[in-house]
Amino acid sequence: MAQRTSIVDDRGLLNNFAYEPPMYVDEEQRFGFTEFAEKWNGRFAMIGFVLLLAIEVATGQGFISILRSIA
Repeated sequence: MAQRTSIVDDRGLLNNFAYEPPMYVDEEQRFGFTEFAEKWNGRFAMIGFVLLLAIEVATGQGFISILRSIA
C-alpha cells in the first residue's frame, strides 16, 4: 500500500511536505500498574533476593556488614 506524501490545502495549493498520519487509539495500557509490569517487577525482586542470599552464603557476612566494610 503506497502512502500519499502530498496533500492539497484549502486554497488548492499542493503541499508536498504535509502528510498527516492516520489516527488510531491504542487500547493497551502502557503506564502504571499493568499486569506485564508487575510480573517483571516480581521476577526481578526474586532474582535480587536470591542473589543477596547467595552473597551472604559465599562471604559469610550479612549484606549490611559488606556495605559497611566497603565505605
